[in-house]
Amino acid sequence: MDTAIEFAGESSSLLTEEQLQCSICLEVFTDPVTTPCGHNFCNSCFTQSWDTSQYYFCPYCKEKFTKRPELKINITLREVADHLKKKTVSDKSQVLCDFCTGVKQEALKSCLDCGVTFCSSHLDLHNNVPKYKKHKVINAVENLEKYICQKHERPLEMFCRDDQKCVCRFCTVTDHKNHNVIPLEEESGERKILLGKTQKELQQMIQERLKKIQEINHSVELSKIYPSLCIAPHTKNWTEIRINTELSVEALRTTLSHLQKTLNEKLSVTLNKKLKEKVSTELKRIQQYAVDVTLDPDTANLYLILSDDGKQVTCGDTKQDLPDTPKRFTFYANVLGNPGFSSGRFYYEVQVSGKTEWSLGVVRESVNRKGKFETFKPQDGFWTVILRNGNEYTARDDPCISLSLREKPEKVGVFVDYDEGLVSFYDAEVMSHIYSFTGQSFTEKLYPYFSPCLNDEGKNSAPLIISRV
Repeated sequence: MDTAIEFAGESSSLLTEEQLQCSICLEVFTDPVTTPCGHNFCNSCFTQSWDTSQYYFCPYCKEKFTKRPELKINITLREVADHLKKKTVSDKSQVLCDFCTGVKQEALKSCLDCGVTFCSSHLDLHNNVPKYKKHKVINAVENLEKYICQKHERPLEMFCRDDQKCVCRFCTVTDHKNHNVIPLEEESGERKILLGKTQKELQQMIQERLKKIQEINHSVELSKIYPSLCIAPHTKNWTEIRINTELSVEALRTTLSHLQKTLNEKLSVTLNKKLKEKVSTELKRIQQYAVDVTLDPDTANLYLILSDDGKQVTCGDTKQDLPDTPKRFTFYANVLGNPGFSSGRFYYEVQVSGKTEWSLGVVRESVNRKGKFETFKPQDGFWTVILRNGNEYTARDDPCISLSLREKPEKVGVFVDYDEGLVSFYDAEVMSHIYSFTGQSFTEKLYPYFSPCLNDEGKNSAPLIISRV
């Protein structure tokens, strides 16, 4: 649904989100610029489009320009776009409890069998009734009727692959009898896996295209620097002249080697600059989902020392005399953060400077906290990136991915999109992407995860610090 924005109280002056959308990134304008032909784009999108092209033309109408026009930020359009972004955020309505009287509390869950939405207090009352324990309960949603079969008034918990639609269990024995029907969670899981594979294929395709562009730019730069290489030499009779071929070949090899090194350095700088701009824009967008995370002392290994404000953790040399709660990690130097999340998006940053080893990420609620196990991979309920031996970075995916980082991160940002099955890591200081787990299927609450690792006789004594975004 488009968000509309009204100016000066006139209903005729409505602008929709679609009208303020960049045709390159398909998002609401950020620092919009206007081309000589009158079309608008985000400044970064437009600059990147022209930087990778030999010709200058409008990405929308394809009108060509003889030289690169000087573009300036459209101040008025930027103010309108920024106003729309703020209005869109403020207009996002909370889902409220159907049972609260007076001041209604924010809803936590919706029951598809009852067709109502509950806050945490009323949810406890609902769950304590024995006959309601088998009801289908989901995260609180608006328009609850969309999740209920209008014909049978039952939860839409099945998916008909023949008709490509959600159905209830009564539909499977009536209108959709003998159809290929599976549980909705199973269909959702398979589609997320397929989406993850597609995303990886697209990322690979993008890398191949960037490599091809790099090769083309290499050839173009070569022809500019040494135009004589593109011109056929004059034909002369050189029979009277003797050539020292060994010296000529060696000189040519040295020249070409130097040329290749120079071009590679230029292209590397250009490519890294564009990539950094893209990641910087993405990271700024993600940071709007920042949450206030504090360390949970009930989960901390007994060798871990937490600060009073719950923002710092180090590993000590002495085991503390504290009760062994069910939530506490007993074998590994781990601690979880609060709050946990079972939907939506969240982001937090952790300062890791001065450390030679650490582990960061998110884990599912039921993760093994007592025993020893071999891997810390997604199938074990861990989505983490780690540092070992001062400079060895690894994403604990399946299989593990060794990461080659240009700079050692001082502050790491962790972003989770629960519904999309995405966990991404960023170097928050230099605005660069580290790694992403994609196409995951989350079924439990996720918690921020921290491990400062062992003290290593003081070599790794620096704390992990949860930073304010």
